[in-house]
Amino acid sequence: MLSAESAAVVRATLPAVAGALDEITTRFYGAMFRDRPELLDGMFNRGNQASGAQRRALAGSIAGFATALLADPGTRPDALLDRIAHKHAAVGVTDDQYTIVHKYLFGAIAEVLGDAVTPEVAAAWDEVYWLMAGALIGREARLYQDADVEPGRVWRQWTVVERRTETADVVSFVLRPADGEPAPRARAGQYVSVRVLMADGIHQLRQYSLSCDPGGNLRRITVKRVAATPDTPDGEVSTLLHEQVREGDELTLSAPFGDVFLDDPADATTPVVLVSAGIGGTPMTGMLAHLAAQGSTRPVLVLHADRSPAEHALRTETRELVGRLPGARAVFWYERPGPEEAGSRAGLMNLDGIGLPEDATVFLCGPLPFMRDIRARLLRAGIPARRVRYEVFGPDLWLPGTAA
Repeated sequence: MLSAESAAVVRATLPAVAGALDEITTRFYGAMFRDRPELLDGMFNRGNQASGAQRRALAGSIAGFATALLADPGTRPDALLDRIAHKHAAVGVTDDQYTIVHKYLFGAIAEVLGDAVTPEVAAAWDEVYWLMAGALIGREARLYQDADVEPGRVWRQWTVVERRTETADVVSFVLRPADGEPAPRARAGQYVSVRVLMADGIHQLRQYSLSCDPGGNLRRITVKRVAATPDTPDGEVSTLLHEQVREGDELTLSAPFGDVFLDDPADATTPVVLVSAGIGGTPMTGMLAHLAAQGSTRPVLVLHADRSPAEHALRTETRELVGRLPGARAVFWYERPGPEEAGSRAGLMNLDGIGLPEDATVFLCGPLPFMRDIRARLLRAGIPARRVRYEVFGPDLWLPGTAA
């Protein structure tokens, strides 16, 4: 709980701090990486650094946490904290790194806000920071314990036993533990980090959803090659995986993490709605595969949007899995429909006439504009916000409770 004295100061200064957070986080990362360049080797995603996505996500999380403390002083924003903790655990964040971040973050705040950072202001925001850091440290310790790994030591070697082309720009890799030991426990919908060595000698990490039933000793990730845009280069990790990794090669994977997963006890009867677009269908396929492996009779509605049937990764497998589930049905939308996908709908996803089941738990994954639009449609259709769970690929620029 934020003290009354600090709450008054944070409330008065939040507009100024929030307005300067982009500059603050820019200076923070610049100074930290200047002094601690080793953090760029296998910890931070330099693509997200270059695009500014990481600093915007950090700024949003700080502002979101402070705002939540002021709105409800006796309650911490668990959804926000859990999401961050899982992301941190998946890259091996350790307690001592919070002290490093504190040093450079508060140095940047002092630089940007200058004389406005009085001792009282500094103390109040210091309290906010350590409340957030302490909550995350505790959550991450539990995640490491549950994963049966030492804090930060989340890595393990896996052998590629199959490489399969799904579409022109999507490839799946089936992996098994290289040490012959059992695979770690995972939940359907979770992700792993993949750690690779780039040509310049720097390790980079990316997270990929598990796209198969996680109940056995094999794991599968399905990787879309990220193409360059006028403002961004090709995705360096996805390009390496597509161009260099073959059957028999080894990959370094983290233990599985992720706060968005299917809770599927044997007697579960709650309807499930899986809504996705593009490569966002990968965690949904993992959930479907898990339901099929369990012989589930839950009502399941699969809704997916893509550019065309040829670009819909795991399309045939999704159809087959739906066919194995007695309570499942699927509807696909394509901007460019083809004759090979009879019964699909043309254009963008529209929920009119779909018949959403009552009391459903909805899982949502895809590009941010798509998720914002569909979430709004779901709310208008009567689905409570608490029943809509979403997964973001990359830094979370859409914070819980702030999406429209």
